[in-house]
Amino acid sequence: MKPTTRALTGAALLLSASSSVWAHDPIFGVGPHVLFKDGMEVSLGIDNESAGKEDETTLSAELTWGLTGDWAAGIELPYRITDGEDGAGDAVLFTKYRFWRRDSLGLQESAALFAKWIPDTASEALSKQADDLILGAAWGYEGRKQYRWASLRYRINGKNDAGIDRGDRILLDFVLGWRPDPRGYREPDTVWLLELNGEYGRQTRLNGQDLANSGGSEWFLSPGIFWTQRNFAIKAGVQIPVTENLRGNQTASDYRAQVDFEWHL
Repeated sequence: MKPTTRALTGAALLLSASSSVWAHDPIFGVGPHVLFKDGMEVSLGIDNESAGKEDETTLSAELTWGLTGDWAAGIELPYRITDGEDGAGDAVLFTKYRFWRRDSLGLQESAALFAKWIPDTASEALSKQADDLILGAAWGYEGRKQYRWASLRYRINGKNDAGIDRGDRILLDFVLGWRPDPRGYREPDTVWLLELNGEYGRQTRLNGQDLANSGGSEWFLSPGIFWTQRNFAIKAGVQIPVTENLRGNQTASDYRAQVDFEWHL
């Protein structure tokens, strides 16, 4: 084997071996990244949403386990702080399977399918009285300096005890990332992100009739940062609404902000 070929092969293998450690995911969208086999990720998050006079903060703890090198599963436990009632939110059980991956020198491309089940486990005052399900797919392009992601999610909202069908939602995300100064694994590393997040909601229905003040779409431009130091990471970003088309008399979003602290064990 020629020296140049050996160098390229070695670099590709190094990327393959370390990608599960330094791989990144978007802040508001979803990426195809999964943990290495038997790996564990602990995440603590703070999420704040403001719309008109309504303000809500969610504190969450998340645990993810790498079942294989391409399959991960986990649980999220949120606590919601609202202007009215505070209490436990719905637990989230999730899984992700990476079905395609291609490594080359300084580059990894991959795609994954994922699902989230959101059973009705919130405290009584915050209960939506229905189970929800999210299904989706994600694609990612991760280079030494540039990142690109895209994801599509479909949220199936269940019908509650009052017979109200809350309307399904479609979420679409496009993300660009830029690393201004590539670093080694042991050095602090920064990636700047810019996301375009779209949400479309079907109208809520009661007894087969659409409710006027429900459904519609919102789009957000979302700058953020992903900072890592070995197996510790901080993700932070803010969603800024750029356009909305909500049906009837609904309050549009003012902003959404999120900060996550992650540890890979």
